[in-house]
Amino acid sequence: MLPGVGNFDPAIKSIEGSAEHLDRAIESGKPVMGICLGMEMLFERSEEGKLEGLKILDGDVVLLPKRKVKIPHMGWNNLHIKGDSRLLKGVRDNSWVYFVHSYRTVPKNRRMVVATSDYGVSVPAVIEKDNLIGVQFHPEKSGDVGAVMIRNFIEMCDDEAK
Repeated sequence: MLPGVGNFDPAIKSIEGSAEHLDRAIESGKPVMGICLGMEMLFERSEEGKLEGLKILDGDVVLLPKRKVKIPHMGWNNLHIKGDSRLLKGVRDNSWVYFVHSYRTVPKNRRMVVATSDYGVSVPAVIEKDNLIGVQFHPEKSGDVGAVMIRNFIEMCDDEAK
């Protein structure tokens, strides 16, 4: 898991020495989940910082539309499930999850977006690409719905270990 609370540049700096381990884990097929800022770090760059992202996923991270919505977005919002997802197995469309963020990802490959949430704009809430998962919200703060996702991720890790 690549957790995320804080700001982009300090977060990138904090894992500089471990980035190669993350790359190896992803290349080996191990399930990897980025949470909130952890998901944002997987992309090429962020408007929040000057440093480059990890460049594991193509796309950018941009500020939420501050003329339309209050920033940061702190609170519950529902998920619009767009496609099949191992992480969202057993999660109902329109389930509520807890967000704390000021930025959103803009993936170049929109097919990896398996769930969105509306907050002034469509926010990619869950992305999946092979063994890589990213969530813009905090499953650990999202009650029973988040617990289902965490169990699903653990199951993915167990399947990989077999």
